[in-house]
Amino acid sequence: MRTKLPTWRTLSWWHPFFLLWSTIDAQTRYSIPEELKPGAVVGNIAKDLGLVVSELYRRDLRITSEAGKQFFNVDLGKGELVVADRIDREDLCGQRASCLLPLELVINNPLQLHRIEIEILDTNDNSPVFTTKEKVVKIAELVNPGARFPLEAAQDPDVGINSVRSYLLNKNEHFKLSVKNQKDGRKTPELVLEKPLDRERLPVHNLILTAVDGGDPVRSGTSDITVIVLDNNDNAPQFERNVYEANVSENVTPGSEVLRVKATDQDEGLNGEIEYFFAELTADLIMSLFDIESSTGSIIVKGVLDRENNALHRFDVTAKDKGNPEMDGHCSVEVRVTDINDNIPEIIVTSLTSPVPEDSVLGTVIALISAKDPDSGENGKVTLTVSSDSPFKLNPSVSNHYSLVTNGKLDRETYSHYNVKISAADSGKPALRSDKTILVELLDTNDNAPVFSQNSYNVYLKENGVPGSILFSVSASDLDSGENAKISYSILDSKVHDVSVSSYVYMNSENGSIYSMHSFDYEKLKVFEIHVQAKDQGSPSLSSNATVHVFILDQNDNAPAVIYPSSAALGSLSHQRMPRSAKAGHLVTKVTAVDADSGHNAWISYRLAEATDASLFTVSLYTGEVRTKRAVSEQDDSSQRLILEIKDDGEPLQSATVTVSILLEDALHEPISELRHHKASEPSKKTGRITLYLILSLASVSVLSLLTFVILAVKCMRNSRSSGSCCCMRRSDSDDYKNPNRNLQIQLNTDGPIKYVEVLGGDMMSQSQSFRSCMSPMSEYSDFTLIKPSSTTDFKEVISVLDASLPDSTWTFESQQVKELQLCPETVFLAKLRARYERCSRPREDL
Repeated sequence: MRTKLPTWRTLSWWHPFFLLWSTIDAQTRYSIPEELKPGAVVGNIAKDLGLVVSELYRRDLRITSEAGKQFFNVDLGKGELVVADRIDREDLCGQRASCLLPLELVINNPLQLHRIEIEILDTNDNSPVFTTKEKVVKIAELVNPGARFPLEAAQDPDVGINSVRSYLLNKNEHFKLSVKNQKDGRKTPELVLEKPLDRERLPVHNLILTAVDGGDPVRSGTSDITVIVLDNNDNAPQFERNVYEANVSENVTPGSEVLRVKATDQDEGLNGEIEYFFAELTADLIMSLFDIESSTGSIIVKGVLDRENNALHRFDVTAKDKGNPEMDGHCSVEVRVTDINDNIPEIIVTSLTSPVPEDSVLGTVIALISAKDPDSGENGKVTLTVSSDSPFKLNPSVSNHYSLVTNGKLDRETYSHYNVKISAADSGKPALRSDKTILVELLDTNDNAPVFSQNSYNVYLKENGVPGSILFSVSASDLDSGENAKISYSILDSKVHDVSVSSYVYMNSENGSIYSMHSFDYEKLKVFEIHVQAKDQGSPSLSSNATVHVFILDQNDNAPAVIYPSSAALGSLSHQRMPRSAKAGHLVTKVTAVDADSGHNAWISYRLAEATDASLFTVSLYTGEVRTKRAVSEQDDSSQRLILEIKDDGEPLQSATVTVSILLEDALHEPISELRHHKASEPSKKTGRITLYLILSLASVSVLSLLTFVILAVKCMRNSRSSGSCCCMRRSDSDDYKNPNRNLQIQLNTDGPIKYVEVLGGDMMSQSQSFRSCMSPMSEYSDFTLIKPSSTTDFKEVISVLDASLPDSTWTFESQQVKELQLCPETVFLAKLRARYERCSRPREDL
C-alpha cells in the first residue's frame, strides 16, 4: 500500500547533500532525490561548466537524455538545470543499487559536448508488500522441534535503507521467526518450530508475519500465516542443498538441462516418494524460460535466454511426498546467464551540425557520436572508425563518445556534400560490425572571384551608329552559390581623349551588356578601351576585371577633298599655263585629292567630266595627272576649260569636282590674260612689269633648284648606289645644318615618258615648299614647276587622315624619317601625300 509522499519541506534536510556536483573523468554529476516537483533546481550548470549565461541563447544549448523521456530542462536566463517532470527512481532503475541518469549537454557555435550524470537518490515512498496475503503451511504433528519452513519474502521497490530491513511474527507458544540473509542482500523469513504440535489439542494456528523497512518514517506490510497440523507422515522431504547455482550460456539450446535438484524422505512407501514442482507464486517469466521434471528434479531450459534482459534468474523449487497428509521441502535455484557476442554495436548520432562552412578550420566539430553495445566485457567494447577518403576524423571522448571533426580542407566547389561512413566494431570473437552514413553538407563561402569568359574582348563597331544601341555583352561566371555567385557588372573609370569613358558608353549591371551613349566618328576616334569589372554579392565581395577593345570601322561618310590645285585664292577655278609647243603626253597639271576615310572608302579615282576640247586632254585614273593626248595645234583655242570628277571607292560612292582653266601660250613670258573672261587688247605697262618680275623670279628659283638637285643627286648616287632611284638627304649629328626643323627630300619618279624629281623642303616657321623638276626624254627641254601649297590648309588634320588611310607598310620609311629629322607638320604632310599618291597610282590589280 502506497503511503503519502513526503513533501519537499520535509526533505529540506537532504538539500545540502543532494545538490552537490563534482567533475569525474570530465563528467559533471549532480545528486537529487526522486519525486522532486517540476521546476526544482538541480544545479547551476552555467557556473559549474564555466559558461556565459548571456551566450546560452545564441549558442543554442540543449539537453538530450538516453532515457528517452526528457526529465530536465535548462533555464537559459539563469543557466540552471531544473526538473521538468516527475522522476520515479523505481521506474527508471528498478532494484539497482545505483541509479544514474546520463544527460548530454550540447552547445552549438562552436559545437561542444558536456556529459552530465544525475544520481537519483531513493526516498522511502514504497511500503513492503507480500504477494500472497494468506499463506497456508501444513505441518505433521510428529515433526520434531527445530524444523524450518520457508515463508514468502516481502517485496519493496525501494533500495538501500528504504528496503525491507526486518520481519516480525506475532507472539505464540509453538513458533518463532528466523531471517536468512541471501548473497544478494535479500532477507528471507523462515518459520521455526519451537514446541511439538498436538493436533487433537489445536489443529490450526493463525500467525501474522510483518515486514518492516528502514526508512523514516518506517513503512510495513503484513501477511497472514495459517498453520495446519496434520496427522501421520511424520517426515518431510529434505534437499541436499538449500541453494543450487548454475551458469548457462545465453545461446543454450531449448531442452538442455541446466541442473538437477535432489531431495530425500526417510519415510517408506508413498510417504517416501518425492515429486518436484516450482514453488507457489513463481513468476511467469521463470515458468516461460524453465521447466522441471517432477520425477527427477531436472531443471530444463524451455525458452530463449537473453542475458541483456536478465542476467540472473532466481526461483524456488518444492519437493513433495505422496503421504497423507503430504509433506514438502524447499530449496532455491540461481541460474546465471553468461554473455555471448550476439549484439551488433549501435551508432548513435547525438548532434550533427550541417551544413558546415567550407572554410572551417581543422578540428571543427561536426557531430557528436556515441556507441552502444548491450553485451558485456570485451563483447561490449566498441571502437568507431571513419572512412579514410573523407576529410574528417573521430576524436575519442568519454564513455564511448566521439566527436567527428574536420581533418582536411573543405571545398564546396569540388564536393558539395560528403557521405561520411562511420563503422563500429566490438572486441568480441568473432567481432560484430555495423555502419552508419552521415550526410554532411557544405555551406558556401565567398572564396571564388567571378571569372570572365575572356581576359580581353575585341569589338568591331561601325561608325555613325545609332546612340543607345548595344555594342557588346560580356559574361562572367562564379563557382560559388547563392548570393556569393550573384554578379553585377560595372565600367571602371578611364579616359578616352581626356574624357571619361562613361561619356561614351554605359553598362547594364545585371547582364553585362554595353550600350553606346552617342554615335562614333571613325575620323575622330578609331579605337578605345573599356575596362569592365564583375563583382559578386558575397561578404566581402570579390571581383575581376577584363578589357574590351572597341575598334571603330570606317564608313564612307567623307567625300574626297581636293588639296591641289588649291581654289581658295581664285574661287572655284584653278588656272594653269601651257605652251603651245607641248607635245603629246605633256604634263599639264596634277590634281591631288585626299579622303578622310580609310581602306576602299579612301581609294580615289579621277575622271574628265567635261572639257572644251576632249580630244586634247586626258586624266590619269589613279594619279590625277592631266596630260595632252596630242600635240597642240594652232587651231586650238588658247583658253581651255576642264571639269574633273574625283570619286572614292566606297558605298555609297562619294565624289567631288574641280575646274581647271588652261591658258595656251606661245611663250612663258606672255601675259596671263585668260585670268579675265576676255583678252585685253592692250596690256598696261604695270601689268607687263609684274609679269616680267614673276618670270625672272621663277627662272631664278628654277635654276637654283636644278643646281641643288644635280649636286645632291651626284653625291647621293656616289654614296649609296644601292638606294635605287630615291635618295634622301637628312640631318645627322655630323651634319653642318644648324636648323633641326629643316628637311630636304628629293624624289626621283618615273611615270611613262615623264621623268620628274620632287624637292621638298620646309621648317616650322615657314610654309612647306615643293619643287618639282619634270624632264621628258621625249622632248628637247625640261619643265620645271614650282608648287606652293595654300597656307590655309590644316596640315595636322590632313596628316591624321592620311595616317588612317595608309597601311603601316606604306608609311614605314616616312615615319622613320619623321622620327629622325623631327620634321614640321607641313613636311610630314607632303611626305605622306606622296606615299598616298604612290599607293593610289598603282594599277588596281597591284593593290
